[in-house]
Amino acid sequence: MDVAMSVADREDFLAEPWIGVLAVRDSRGDRAPLQVPVWYDYRPGGDVVVVMGQSSLKARLIRESGRFTLCAQDPVMPPRYVSVEGPVIAIDEPMDPAVFEAMAHRYLEPEEAESCLKRNRMLSEEQIAVRMRPEHWWTTDYRKIG
Repeated sequence: MDVAMSVADREDFLAEPWIGVLAVRDSRGDRAPLQVPVWYDYRPGGDVVVVMGQSSLKARLIRESGRFTLCAQDPVMPPRYVSVEGPVIAIDEPMDPAVFEAMAHRYLEPEEAESCLKRNRMLSEEQIAVRMRPEHWWTTDYRKIG
């Protein structure tokens, strides 16, 4: 049985606020790729947007590589996941603070989002938004098995 998702299903799944795992090639010798959990934003047919510190290791490696992978998974059994890889098409420096505000409201309840935004207001000046154009997709939905 084919457990791959349709184009519409994979895009709808990725548009949900899962915690993503970003992976990027690590150029520091013989290391495995760097993998870190991230908040992300995605709208069907659009680009993946990830926010990070401008001087973070992941930002440096993404600049070097020019591409990254993002995997989002539903932890409820039976599992589903979408993994998407592609080129970086833009790095917003400085980042518009509205990007982080939208991200906080995507992942948190309204009161939690406001509290998060107040605590991190100073950090927004040090943040960048990295935009990736999905090029390669891998999907699995084990719910199709029954």
